Amino acid sequence: MSGPGDPPQGTPEGAPGGNDDEYRSVVFDESFVRAARLQEYSAQERVTDHTPAVRRRPGLGRGMSRQALILVLLIALAFGTAIYLGVRQPYPTPLARAAEPLRITVIPLAPTSPVPGGSAGDLVAHSPAAQFRIGANGITLPPARRTAHFSDSQVVTALTTAKDFLVESSLDPDVLTGGAVRPVRLLLDPQQLDQFDQSFTRPASDGRHAPTGWLVRFDPSQAMLADTQIRVEGTLHVTETNADTLEVTSDHTFVYALRPTGSEPSAKASLFTVRRELLFRFDRDDLRMHQAEVANSYVQAGPLACATDSVDRLHPLLAGQTAKAGGPAGTDPYATGSATNLCGTLAASAQPSLPPNR
Repeated sequence: MSGPGDPPQGTPEGAPGGNDDEYRSVVFDESFVRAARLQEYSAQERVTDHTPAVRRRPGLGRGMSRQALILVLLIALAFGTAIYLGVRQPYPTPLARAAEPLRITVIPLAPTSPVPGGSAGDLVAHSPAAQFRIGANGITLPPARRTAHFSDSQVVTALTTAKDFLVESSLDPDVLTGGAVRPVRLLLDPQQLDQFDQSFTRPASDGRHAPTGWLVRFDPSQAMLADTQIRVEGTLHVTETNADTLEVTSDHTFVYALRPTGSEPSAKASLFTVRRELLFRFDRDDLRMHQAEVANSYVQAGPLACATDSVDRLHPLLAGQTAKAGGPAGTDPYATGSATNLCGTLAASAQPSLPPNR
């Protein structure tokens, strides 16, 4: 170990008396001088500037140590790797699936006898809807089980979105008689919005643009709700069609008590029945956004007159009314892009069977 007077780099080789202890304290080489923190001014500097005899030298800039350099390189490498992995996804992004246009079928059901009338409670109690639940309680969800590519929560989301669509499009009073469409529109896949909007701005019986295929609504100038407790019964079923798609099928019957618009609350009511069979499709974006693609809508509704246009709004036959003679509007087999006009008969068993004295 060097003594206190040793130069920083040791005793210079070949220095006289290099091994003699009595000269070690007075032998300085160039490295020792450079390492000194105090520097003596020259006589000329002291005379000219009147400075002290010595001055402190600034510390010599030393290069980055090897350990620090390695640490900086490792940090830079880790940062670059994180950016690379963040930009490059480990799995290919699935191609966005194009939503298909909604296919719509609306079938009016004409009664063979005058429509029964009475109080809403009596009509329901003497009809097949007597045991139906009220409102959204009638749209029950089946047990949700995960599929091969979708979790339990995703299956539940598909079912609840389908239920929300049914509630908004079949039970909301503002939709039924107020002409509101926004609550239903908000639940649709964005790719179907153009078709939805066109259905309400330019309704057509072409199997694509019938508002009554998207939702249930009555002619407000003709009918109003006699009872806000709408009876509902039906089922929901979910299946996985492929690794990226869930399908929910719904089949529900809705029973409405109606009376003439502007009539007294005591006016006779009548029942109007709508059966809706809908097919919903959900990709992962739909599930995340709580939206649905409605692929198919099959509607049977009555009592209606076959000759009445049921594309834009439903025009129910009310208490005491009968269907006029005549079938549905004519169908032109030469016209392209149009759907065949259909009409059915409302079975007598579907009507309330009131006691004779009612």
